[in-house]
This record gives sequence, C-alpha cells and structure tokens, in this order.
Amino acid sequence: MSIRSKVAIVGAGEADVAPGHGLSPLGLAAQASQRAIADAGVTKNEIDGVFAASAYHAFPALSVSEYMGLRPRHMDSSNLGGCSFIAHLAHAAAAIEAGLCETALVTYGSTQRSDGGRLVSLSEKLAYEEPYGLIHPVGSFGMIANRHMSEFGTTSEQLAQVAVSAREWGVKNPRSRFTDPLSVQDVLASPLIASPLHKYDCCLVTDGGAAVIVTSAARARSMRRPPVYVRGVAEESNHRNILGMSDLTRTRADVSATRALQMADVDLADIDTAHVYDAFTISLLILLEDLGFCPKGEGGPFVADGNIAPGGSLALNPSGGGLAYLHPGMLGLYLILDAVEQLRGEADERQIPDAAVSLVHGMGMTLAAHATAVLSIDP
Repeated sequence: MSIRSKVAIVGAGEADVAPGHGLSPLGLAAQASQRAIADAGVTKNEIDGVFAASAYHAFPALSVSEYMGLRPRHMDSSNLGGCSFIAHLAHAAAAIEAGLCETALVTYGSTQRSDGGRLVSLSEKLAYEEPYGLIHPVGSFGMIANRHMSEFGTTSEQLAQVAVSAREWGVKNPRSRFTDPLSVQDVLASPLIASPLHKYDCCLVTDGGAAVIVTSAARARSMRRPPVYVRGVAEESNHRNILGMSDLTRTRADVSATRALQMADVDLADIDTAHVYDAFTISLLILLEDLGFCPKGEGGPFVADGNIAPGGSLALNPSGGGLAYLHPGMLGLYLILDAVEQLRGEADERQIPDAAVSLVHGMGMTLAAHATAVLSIDP
C-alpha cells in the first residue's frame, strides 16, 4: 500500500529546554504537544491517535495520554531508537488511511542533560558488547570511523569539517546556545573520546521536547496552517548490535531512501533541503554516502569541499542539527521540525529560498534502524 500524500503535518511544537526549565520528560513532551495542537488549530479532544517512543517509559503512548488527559482510539509506541518518529509518520498515515484514527499526535520528551546523560544508561544493555568494555554508543562509532578511514582514506580533518559546517548553521539559529564559530583545529584539539573521535565529533547532550500533528490530506486542506504533505516514508534495518553489522561502512539507508523517493515520485535532484541524523560526524558522513548525496567512500572530500556548510551544494540540517543545535537522546522529531520550518518558509536567516521538497532521514542505535521520509508543500 502506498501512503503517498494521504496525510499531512498540520501542526508543530517545540518545548523550552533552557537550563532550569524544571520539567520532566513527560512535561516536555506535553508542552511541545500543547504547542503543536495550538499551531494546528485543533483541540485536545480531537487527538484520537498517539504515537510516542521513549527510553524513560516502557509505555510512552499510555504515559503521554494519561499525563495530557487524552483519550486516543489508536496508540503506537514502536521504538526504533532515534528514527522512531520518522517511522511514526508512516504508521500514522497507515492508521489514518485505515480509519483507525483521524488526528494523530507524534511526540517525544527527554531530560538527558538534566539527568547527567543517564538516558543512555537507562536503555537496554548491550549484553554481547558492554561486558567486553565497548562503551555505547561512542565506542561503536569509533570503530566505524576507524574502518572508514582504513578503507577509504578518510581523515580526522575531514570529519572535523562536518562539525564545523554544522556549527556554521547553528550560530545562525537563535535557539542555539552556541554563538561562536568552530574551526577544524578546535575539533582536533578537543578531548579524544573514542579514537579517532574527538569531543566535537560527538553530538550535544541536551534536554528536548517536540511534537507534530498529523491528519488526513483531505482535512489538512481546510486547516489554519499550510499542510506539509508526507509524500513517502520507508523503514529498514539489518542489525541491532554492532557485532551484527556485516560491513561497518555501509547501511540500509540506501534502501529506505530509494523506497521513500520512489513512493514520493521524486529524485534526489528534486530535494531542496535535507535533514539527516547527525549523532556523530562519522555517522552523518556514512549516511550522506548511503543516501546518495555522494559516492561511497567519497564523503570525506565531499564535506571537506564545503558542500554541507551554508551556501554549499546541499542544504543540510539548517537548524544546526544534533552536532550544533540540540540532541536529546532521540533526534528524529527535531529533523521533522527542521524540515517543516523550511517548507513553511519560517526559518528567517537560515531559510532556503523556494524550499518545496525535503528529505528527512533518521537512524536508530549504531546505524541499525533507518527511516526516510519525503515531505513537500504539494501533494
């Protein structure tokens, strides 16, 4: 079944996560959800589908519904890690098309920074890896970076340029805490976390809360905000633990992207903005290769040439992404918010002129799960 343009995002909201906000993960999810509901111009009682993932709650859809006083007739707590919420767009579209719900809330909240980074430790232990000293997730990505360097000649300087480009976007974002630019030398001089990855090769650790409202395309056309249509979505996976990854430099992102683009009936050349999960510089570089923005093994030269910096050939993560804006443990919903902001033309200094089609790609765990969505202003 194709879900092409059967649903649209009609509301978006983001929680306040400045230090001292005093909210719990559920509180942040609720605040973002209330703002998304208001943005869509609907009432709380109209929300009849709830989609949520969390590392804090075993039953996040139930927890959110109780906390907010919702009475959904359809719920989904599928957890694929950071890409969960992109996958939820497909799940919501299928549920709406099947008549299981009409107006869906997709939401997330995290106090990872306030909790001192405990979100990772709260997650299921990697029983086949952690007893042998592999620190999740940075140790795994250090291994991946070493393999990419060995196979393709990628350098630490090239990885550093990924962080530098992200910061160039981040300093343009008024919601970002960072106002100072970053240099390649700054990255290389930062503490080594898991060789060859330095501190600035790793994503931020922040709190966060985000939400979107999804409804049928028919209803979306009469709502207060311009709809952002879900043109195509696809999911893929081939491992859970890094020891199950048959090739440390290749993922299933190429398959999910191909399927999503085919469903959307667009090519990469039609993409105006890209929003790709950037937990680490190496993970983003590999995803750029697998998504097709550059050939396999050529990610290093591609980013070193400034292609992902402001003014480059690829408008990538204009919010600053996980490396320069925020990363509350699961980034996927923020990638969707970034795309919605661009497609609505609301990004101010970071706005990409005439942005009409966006690609959103998330990963879960160590490049294990993948979800790709194509969003557009036209059905």
